[in-house]
Amino acid sequence: MGYPSLQACITDLEKHGHLVRIKEEVDPYLQMAAIHLRVFENEGPAILFENVKGSKFPAVSNLFGTLDRSRFIFRDTLDKIKTLVDIKSDPIKAIKHPFKYANVAMTALSALPMKTGKSAPINFAKCQISDIPQIVNWPKDGGPFVTMPQVYTEDADKPGIMNANLGMYRIQLAGNDYILNKEIGLHYQLHRGIGVHQAKANAKGLPLKVSIFVGGPPSHPVAAVMPLPEGLSEMTFAGALGNRRFRYFYDDEGFCISADADFVITGTVMPHDNKPEGPFGDHLGYYSLVHPFPLLKVHNVYHRKDAIWSFTVVGRPPQEDTSFGALIHEITGSAIPKEIPGLHAVNAVDAAGVHPLLFAIGSERYTPYIKEREPQEILTIANHIFGKSQLSLAKYLFIAAKEDDAKLNVNDIGGFLKHMLQRIDLGRDLHFYTKTTIDTLDYSGSSLNSGSKVAIAAAGDIKRELWTELPSTFDLPRPFEKYKMAIPGVLAVEVPKNIKSSDIPLIMEILQEHLENAELDGLPLIVLCDDADFTAQNTNNLVWVTFTRSNPSHDIYGINSFTEHKHWGCKGPLIIDARIKPHHAPVLIKDPEVEKLVDKMGEPGGALYGII
Repeated sequence: MGYPSLQACITDLEKHGHLVRIKEEVDPYLQMAAIHLRVFENEGPAILFENVKGSKFPAVSNLFGTLDRSRFIFRDTLDKIKTLVDIKSDPIKAIKHPFKYANVAMTALSALPMKTGKSAPINFAKCQISDIPQIVNWPKDGGPFVTMPQVYTEDADKPGIMNANLGMYRIQLAGNDYILNKEIGLHYQLHRGIGVHQAKANAKGLPLKVSIFVGGPPSHPVAAVMPLPEGLSEMTFAGALGNRRFRYFYDDEGFCISADADFVITGTVMPHDNKPEGPFGDHLGYYSLVHPFPLLKVHNVYHRKDAIWSFTVVGRPPQEDTSFGALIHEITGSAIPKEIPGLHAVNAVDAAGVHPLLFAIGSERYTPYIKEREPQEILTIANHIFGKSQLSLAKYLFIAAKEDDAKLNVNDIGGFLKHMLQRIDLGRDLHFYTKTTIDTLDYSGSSLNSGSKVAIAAAGDIKRELWTELPSTFDLPRPFEKYKMAIPGVLAVEVPKNIKSSDIPLIMEILQEHLENAELDGLPLIVLCDDADFTAQNTNNLVWVTFTRSNPSHDIYGINSFTEHKHWGCKGPLIIDARIKPHHAPVLIKDPEVEKLVDKMGEPGGALYGII
């Protein structure tokens, strides 16, 4: 739909039964986030908070809480957009089939950003940062954050909207050492588009002008998170997806202003000007801690007459950004595989926090004449994956050969792990990358943004039948008393709380002595954890615990391990130490008193009765 505003989208959603209004006063400190989380967990509607404590502005969340609702919002343009992204990824298609793709080319052309006059809705009035709903999601958060921003910057060497970047980077509005209404914090990784722009501005000794758009047509936040093909700007994509050109103007200070946004915060980042930002409950399911990040000096806060604050809640997946990811995958389709020769599919596993774990399927065609097939081409593909944009943040990559099972699905976590564990050669198929970069938000590494990676590549025939239950003869030595099969071939072993990290080498010696001569071929993986029942409860828990709480180079062990010509492997089960270590960030835990308030809203007569 060609929504001209966020309000138009809300009206349409409500008309079709996709939105609930909460009229009673709600507290932006924890309560709004708790309501959002509960509604999302129950696959509920979008939520309009009409009465936000301490603010005159209403707020909306969960717009994209289900893939079906996202499809509904973009029901008139989704198919055209898929084709547009496809043709940008593979321009030869347009040359070969000019008439077939003529309309798509016109869609992109007609969606080019449109400069307007300053008498736009966003220029209705100005306010202070403190007037905005001060939403705090988690008890230990450092302050209120903008969680659905569209952060706009321009290239100092090539100014103008067509070379600009629109990204979604979190913004801390208050708390820590920020001067209220004058300073806010920006959190982003340096390799992102805004980081490139800041580096260029720093080199010239210039302040980086930043415009933060909130709200506006729903196509705008989607554009801010979309991994677009080279040459397709986020603003053009937003216009095409929303069936309405991205309207903008420049204010008297030279900041780009989104004419249709609900709020626009403008400010400057001076070279090397940082302040501590965080903590913040993040998408791995833990807090990202306090670190210095760029400081934005606030210039103005614009808002429209009927302004609505748009937000989401970030936490352990699945969350609303999971649905965002599903929409992105639906739009981009096979764009990434087309950019890497031989790659058929890749999935950043949402249940494991996205970046820690990748599943991939590639072709293994190098050795069709060798009797026993082994990973070769898929290792080349693995290297390419680890060097590709956001995929480079991954720690664990499991890659399989398409030729072994044409029906293998990277989105089937249990099925994919079973395929890999049945075929892996533990002495050959683990390939480590040490002392390298990982996600800034991942605290399992040796220091901030520093850790390791491992590519686990399996190709060939099934080598073993996986245990589905433990044989009666199996046991473990003290101090291990509690262990449980999680999925076929994987055993969750609880480590007693009194065992320290410094004790792990001794623990491994005990396990080695006990298991070195045992027949364990059906058990290729043992996961050491803090709670075996929780870890083995379901597949999502297993991958979340295993891959968010371990650093491959430090936390992977094996029975009868060896190093041959600098290659590490083992003959017995692989062991991953997935306990929470002292240097890890705290796990996100809900506030029980706030949860009781939400419970009451779900009772008969409550605003969420029948929804939660």
